[in-house]
Amino acid sequence: MKNTFRQSMAWLHIWAGLTVGWILFFVFLTGTFGYATYEINRWMRPEMREIPSTESQASMVLRAQDFLRQNAQGAESWRVALPGTRENVYLTTSWQDWPAPGKTRGTFHQQHLNPNTGERLDHPVRETGGGTTLYRMHYELRYIPYQVAIRIVGVCTMFMFVAIISGIVVHRKIFADFFTFRPGKGQRSWLDGHNLLSVTSLPFHIMITWTGLVFFTVAYFPVAAEILYSGDEGRTAVFDSIYGWERVADPTGLKSVPTASIEPMIAMAQARWGEGEIFYLTVKNPDLETAEITIVRRGGSISRDQSALRFDGVTGELLDDSGTGRDWSVAGRFSQVMFGLHEGRFAAPLMRILYILAGFAGTAMIATGLLLWSTKRKAKLKSGATPHFGIQAVDILNLGTIIGLPLAIAAYFWANRLLPIDMEQRRDWEVHVMFIAWAVCFIIAIWRPMQRAWPELCWATAFAYAALPVVNALTTDRHLGVTLVDGDWIVAGFDLSAIAAGLFFAFLAISVRRKIRSEITVAPIRHKKAGAQSVASSLPAK
Repeated sequence: MKNTFRQSMAWLHIWAGLTVGWILFFVFLTGTFGYATYEINRWMRPEMREIPSTESQASMVLRAQDFLRQNAQGAESWRVALPGTRENVYLTTSWQDWPAPGKTRGTFHQQHLNPNTGERLDHPVRETGGGTTLYRMHYELRYIPYQVAIRIVGVCTMFMFVAIISGIVVHRKIFADFFTFRPGKGQRSWLDGHNLLSVTSLPFHIMITWTGLVFFTVAYFPVAAEILYSGDEGRTAVFDSIYGWERVADPTGLKSVPTASIEPMIAMAQARWGEGEIFYLTVKNPDLETAEITIVRRGGSISRDQSALRFDGVTGELLDDSGTGRDWSVAGRFSQVMFGLHEGRFAAPLMRILYILAGFAGTAMIATGLLLWSTKRKAKLKSGATPHFGIQAVDILNLGTIIGLPLAIAAYFWANRLLPIDMEQRRDWEVHVMFIAWAVCFIIAIWRPMQRAWPELCWATAFAYAALPVVNALTTDRHLGVTLVDGDWIVAGFDLSAIAAGLFFAFLAISVRRKIRSEITVAPIRHKKAGAQSVASSLPAK
């Protein structure tokens, strides 16, 4: 720690960011992809084709209900999701069995239906984790026990919050320097870029960090649950109290009673919200005396909990007229707003794009901070001196993470197209390919000279993204020549975004290569006794 307050904050800012910077880069990048979860899901399931619906929502719900009565009798819950949203392409039915003894959840089932006929859609759809895997990866990590992963992410998020606050304290001219960027100035350029990215998305960074901590409050502070609720079920009791859940673990002893007609409930919802506003509905404990039916409105609220109406499943009586569909506590309402802000599900397309851009800005902010640390310390080395082990390790981690992770994600998309459709554990192998590719990037970063490894991996990443539309065209019939004509902007938008990413990394590769050549040319003139090693050690100060 330093003598003055600002010096202490500068020290804290540097080490809070460096200590967990590479994990935060992983969290930010995969989390940013999560804002396009459903769009990525569509691209990674090219067999799914939207079927234009000619039926009313009421008709589709009744057809789905008939299917569930025939195929999901005795289930704990039913769910009917209507088409026409980012999440749903088809009329989708799902149900969950009662949990087995000792389990908290039963087996989950899902079946897509033709929205116009109610018939099963049994055409094969490739097994894939899609964008959902990337989204979950930003807090579950991978290959790590869940409870360990969320705590690692929680600690890193807290460090991120500390780094943001200390950075604000340290930076006296935070808004003045927002308009300053000096390219080609080495360390000064990295600092300008870091400041620019930090200020541009500062409100977003504070919001996303704080709301991320709220996600796992109970897991991070388990003592509170143990104090308020004794026993092993304390955590479950906390969730039930906050979110107004009422659990029935065993249907034994419950009287069998036919579930009321859903038509009047749908009519009431449409009278309040308008035609076509129903998002999905759930039936809890169908055909039992405790049955409840909840009809949920399409999104638009900043809270993750959309407007809803809750009915008695036996009498059809409206139980909750508050518009939330659940007896929320104050803590529950607060947490849903925090979740909604964090996930951005309420956002219209333009706002969602801004979320994505802010997410990439945060990712780049972390990257520039890591590169700045390395560049600053190399500048202090004597001419020709070999960087010590710490700097070399940071260089390897920087290259392997900042360039290696985007390349690995591209490999994930390639695997989706190239792995056999009927391959066992295909979903898992898509992820395995991603991490194998990432490991190869780290091997390259360790064994290749930095002045070669940086442009090589940049070019490899550029190719991996730019070639994705080509791979898509060679393996499916949903290529740009078809999707642009059909107006399928979700699939086409993915391909176009991949091309844009390829161009970005190509530009980065050219910039890195040009910087290396200029340093090789200038270095012998400035330092006659310095060898090529001093030039190599200056990377990645491009």
